[in-house]
Amino acid sequence: MQKFKDIFGTRSHELNHDLRKSENVTIGVQYRRLSRYPIIGDNPTIRSNSVIYNDVEIGDNFKTGHNVLIREKTVVGDNVLVGTNSVVEGHCSIGSNVSIQSNVYIPKNTIIEDYVFIGPCVCFTNDRYPIRTDYKLKGPKIRRGASVGANSTFLSDVEVGEGAMVAAGAIVTRDVPPYFLAIGAPAKIKSLPRHLRTCNKI
Repeated sequence: MQKFKDIFGTRSHELNHDLRKSENVTIGVQYRRLSRYPIIGDNPTIRSNSVIYNDVEIGDNFKTGHNVLIREKTVVGDNVLVGTNSVVEGHCSIGSNVSIQSNVYIPKNTIIEDYVFIGPCVCFTNDRYPIRTDYKLKGPKIRRGASVGANSTFLSDVEVGEGAMVAAGAIVTRDVPPYFLAIGAPAKIKSLPRHLRTCNKI
């Protein structure tokens, strides 16, 4: 307590009292009365500084890196990896056998189906006209077996079809048909080479 006082010039209870009086600070925010503790299946590995909100359901063999955030009303299947510093903003659906690498941003109302691979630093968006109009937030839909390359960016409400691939660094502004390739900025849609028309082995 003395060390704390020396650093901040006050005792901890005094500091806490001052913070509570501040209009800019909220301490001890409570969940809604009917919210439920998160449900997590068997054999999870949840690494340090990860936060999982109430009203989240997660299947078996879930693994995270460090500093992962998963917000409310998200459903996650079995055998899912969420890499270090990744954020799932809530109200999302993530299937089974999904690999999400580090530093991925997944906004509210995103759907990710089974056997999807998402490379590092991918950024999904859900607001087509940020704060300019009253727009219903719609995240992308990543269908079964699709692969998304590192550092790619997606506009809201874009659908990546089953088995499709998105190249690293692509800026995806429109739907990608099943088993096609999106490449470039803005992304152009091209045929996927025959030897890549296969399921992800996750």
